[in-house]
Amino acid sequence: MPASSGPASRRAPAGVQAIDSLEMVHAGRDLLSLALIDARNHTLHLIGLCEEAMRADAAWAEPQVEAPPPLWLAGHVGWFSEWWIARNTQRAFGIDCPSRPTRLAAIEPQADAWWSMPPALGASRPDAETTRAYLLETLECTLELLERAAETDAGLYFYRLALFHEDLRGEALVVTAQTLGLPIGVEPSPALVQREPLLLPATRWTLGRAEGSAGFGFAQEGGTWAVDVPAFEIDAQAVTWQQFAEFVDDGGYDRSELWSPGGQAWLAQQHDGRRAPRHVEQIGAGRRGAGGAVLQRRFGRVVQAAGHQPAVHLSWWEADAWARWAGRRIATEVEWEIAAHAGAHRGFHWGSVHEWTAGTLRPWPGYRVDPWSAGGVFDPAPAFGEARVLRGASFATRARLRSPRARNFALPGRDDGFFGFRTCAL
Repeated sequence: MPASSGPASRRAPAGVQAIDSLEMVHAGRDLLSLALIDARNHTLHLIGLCEEAMRADAAWAEPQVEAPPPLWLAGHVGWFSEWWIARNTQRAFGIDCPSRPTRLAAIEPQADAWWSMPPALGASRPDAETTRAYLLETLECTLELLERAAETDAGLYFYRLALFHEDLRGEALVVTAQTLGLPIGVEPSPALVQREPLLLPATRWTLGRAEGSAGFGFAQEGGTWAVDVPAFEIDAQAVTWQQFAEFVDDGGYDRSELWSPGGQAWLAQQHDGRRAPRHVEQIGAGRRGAGGAVLQRRFGRVVQAAGHQPAVHLSWWEADAWARWAGRRIATEVEWEIAAHAGAHRGFHWGSVHEWTAGTLRPWPGYRVDPWSAGGVFDPAPAFGEARVLRGASFATRARLRSPRARNFALPGRDDGFFGFRTCAL
């Protein structure tokens, strides 16, 4: 999604390209200042769109779904930056900061109660005016402290973290709007021309980033792992709606032999009697083998998805079942990364959906936990051996996070995000 202007008190100059660069992991004070303003404006803009959508529908009521309220997500962004920067007396230590540093009081006395954790149903919440004021005040405080921060990786660590955390939460806001059915004027990437799978030669590839590497990185991307990869054939694009509709037409959701034990258990837990991906109203209505029309509920509206658009809102279990049905397998993360680099000029397309990869999330040699994710929602350690790795980016991912080496993760049953997949030949 493009950066959006908003009411933040300091505003980045129009047309600044550097703040969208992948080099923002190395950004100094000046660029960080501009990017933090851009990120906060984007958050405020998304909140405004969500509020406008709710006001436009007099009958709209927040459904009882497992999605954090949009206004809470926005407030959490301000709370997070204050928690780790303004309130953190040991922020100058960077990644060596303890996970429980000495902290100062918040500028809003209720900040911890309101924004540290998603609110329980029926709990009191701050209104939009209070949340916006807190977002602006915490941004001003962050920018003032940034002006005096040491121009080192340690000195800028938490400022870079605050930026990328806000970018992640910005995408979470778009996911929440989709979950709640809020029409916020966002559209997925246009469908692409289908290309033939790519054949890539055997190679040795090193995943990850070595300890002590310059710049910012998330914990699950730390450490390195060198692996010998045999030659492989990989899809040039993520599996499309047309391809997935053929699986549905062929009774894919009812064929137990296509589902692993974990997948069968996941299907049994779905209260809607799952016979299609999440948010799909109709699929597979055409003749067998041709792939029928796909009617998808997209931000509150039922639309017909283009057949060549990547299938989205898929769990890992659904991806695995489709691959078994097609006589293929989900791509591994090392194959995905190799193809993203070597196939960049050969038609390998990514960036429309986050893509599930095979296997489970594991730490690479040299992995170290960072202070902010330890024990929190972004801590990869509890997910090791169970979560699956997601590679790539979605249409809602900010440009500065769209790295072919970015490594995200989720439990295999998650299907709320903009998740898809691609496969390799057996």
